Amino acid sequence: MTARSAAGTGRTASRTARSARSAGSVAAPGRELVETPAGPAGITWHPAAGRRPRCVLALGHGAGGGIEARDLVALAGALPAYGVTVALVEQPWRVAGKKLAPAPKTLDAGWTALWPALAAPGLPVVAGGRSAGARVACRTAHELGAAAVLALAFPLHPPGRPEKSRVAELTEAADLVPLLTVQGGNDAFGRPAEFPRGHRPVEVPYGDHSFAVAKRAPITQDEALAVLTGAVSDWLVGLGHASVRPGGRKG
Repeated sequence: MTARSAAGTGRTASRTARSARSAGSVAAPGRELVETPAGPAGITWHPAAGRRPRCVLALGHGAGGGIEARDLVALAGALPAYGVTVALVEQPWRVAGKKLAPAPKTLDAGWTALWPALAAPGLPVVAGGRSAGARVACRTAHELGAAAVLALAFPLHPPGRPEKSRVAELTEAADLVPLLTVQGGNDAFGRPAEFPRGHRPVEVPYGDHSFAVAKRAPITQDEALAVLTGAVSDWLVGLGHASVRPGGRKG
């Protein structure tokens, strides 16, 4: 399905969600359900602070969890102050309460079908996600016209199987749109040094695939997440998709 055909997909939105995505000054998040070929998907909107939102950052979850993942929650909490509206996307299988993610083609179709809702505020949309959600963002970014891609905890390979590399999804997307990868230093799905030159990610020291750090690590969990949110906000500022100062003001 293309972005144009996806635009015809019907969607059911709450009044709160509609106002949240159209006004950057709305403080409370709102949840919207969007019809897709695989069933309803969910978007939880965390609106940008201030009167001049700069972009929508759409973030999909992984195959083993939902939008409650610590990295997604941290970004949703930090980035609105920089003029970024964060949209946390729940794939239809999660909305339906299923435990197993479907095939990649089904994930891509769900993401494509809800793209018009993500673009509805009329802002540049940065496609992103963690783990399987990062792969979806990479595969579909060019076709959907994403302004950039944010890949969190990109699953470079299954744990212990580096020969099963998925690096082509990442590098092909990076050839077409600006791309940032953020990876835990102890991620069993691919440590930062395993990525090819020119595509090395920002490292969150001591973080695992969920960016969790052990209690014995020399940094705290909050410090690890600050590395992640700081790297992403700096990157968005550099692209012109975030305000230099928190609060939606130009620096």
